[in-house]
Amino acid sequence: MCDVYIYYFKTSNGPDSKGVLSTRLATLDAIKSRGEPVMESQIVVDHTELDAEGFLVSAIGNASNATDDIAFQIWSLELRAASRDNAALASADRIEQYMLSLESRELRKQARNLKTRRKEMRASKTSYRTGSTDFAQLERGLATE
Repeated sequence: MCDVYIYYFKTSNGPDSKGVLSTRLATLDAIKSRGEPVMESQIVVDHTELDAEGFLVSAIGNASNATDDIAFQIWSLELRAASRDNAALASADRIEQYMLSLESRELRKQARNLKTRRKEMRASKTSYRTGSTDFAQLERGLATE
């Protein structure tokens, strides 16, 4: 079990040597030779979500919509919770088992909250689309009269 902090970063590869924001998140070690980390973009993931170079394997934020980002976060939280469950099973220390169990429950709670948020976002998109379609149908009806 190992949580890792990852960040977007700015490189000086852009036109006129202006900083260009990376499209992938990476660890500070991976960023060192590539640019400057954007510290405000920090997120926590499980170490199994990184490639050998320290970059996030899964896509997040890359021209994706908010529900895709939330889906990634849910997946990551559940992966981290499972990692803690496995570490608790492997531990002989009852205090460590208890602490890992608490962390796992908290991570799963966060995932449940995000699932609720994602459902609400999907519901609001559906009602928005329905409203837009109804409006378009009304306009077509008026145009034919």
